[in-house]
Amino acid sequence: MKLLTYKTSKSETHQLGVLKDQLVYNLNSFFGDISLVDLIQIEDYKNQINSFISKDNCLAHNINDITILPTIPKPPSFRDAYAFRQHVATSRKNRGADMIAEFDQFPVFYFSNHNAMFGDEEEIEIMPDHFHKLDYELEFAIVIGKGGKNILSRDADNHIAGLCILNDLSARELQMEEMKLNLGPAKGKDFANVLGPYLVTTDELENKSIDTPFGKKYNLEMKCFVNEELLSEGNAKDMNWTFAEIIERASYGVELFAGDIIGSGTVGTGCLLELNGSGKTLDPNYKQRWLKEGDEIEMRIEGLGKISNKIKKIDSSHSLLKLKK
Repeated sequence: MKLLTYKTSKSETHQLGVLKDQLVYNLNSFFGDISLVDLIQIEDYKNQINSFISKDNCLAHNINDITILPTIPKPPSFRDAYAFRQHVATSRKNRGADMIAEFDQFPVFYFSNHNAMFGDEEEIEIMPDHFHKLDYELEFAIVIGKGGKNILSRDADNHIAGLCILNDLSARELQMEEMKLNLGPAKGKDFANVLGPYLVTTDELENKSIDTPFGKKYNLEMKCFVNEELLSEGNAKDMNWTFAEIIERASYGVELFAGDIIGSGTVGTGCLLELNGSGKTLDPNYKQRWLKEGDEIEMRIEGLGKISNKIKKIDSSHSLLKLKK
């Protein structure tokens, strides 16, 4: 199933829907005033939805007539992992650092801003300092469907409700400054994340799943375009840490909750930081490229749909880069 949060031109109220054949069936008309997080905690919600949409009098909208919101507009938490070895190794090599051995010992993640989620086709307004080496990150994410604590990797896939596309926008100059203090990332990452366009439940991706001794991977092609130019591509199956392993690490001594978001981290070649570094390594005259105002970023992941956003600069003279003690 493809589950989504949306609104219509007639109402600003967030609505819950399921997409089928270009029609979005309104699930609040059946389940009442609930959110997507509430829905995925109902044990047999898929059977109930199938029964509901088989009727002739369902409230439905053409997908082109609605505004898609972030799949979960305000998730309980948002962790972003570091699961693709190619991205980590290449990025370190490009700045003259050896690959860190700890990458292969345990999956790592950081907490980002769960209140800075944007939806498909939403214009993203950001501060001027964010445009100093502004970057996209081509990722995908899971949504926790069943919470728990001390979840073992062998059981963890049962806690995943589904997958979404994730674009973790990054202000690299701010990020690089603060990471010198060995704490973060924080202000370089906390201003905008795109999550959508919908939650694809895991059963719909079963024919693309790959069983491993440490949980499932998914054979899904990933691409990112800027102003219709293909810049990044990879495959979700190249994760070196499965989401099951990441869940085991994240839930150690800590309760995970339904609706929690966990990102995969950037796929290999999936950001400008990596592409610029590799280009500079091969050619000293390589001209670096960063996102600029008015750029349109489109991400496509096989089976998960696409997200597209334009970025706009907020008119402000306030600058973090000029702060002095």
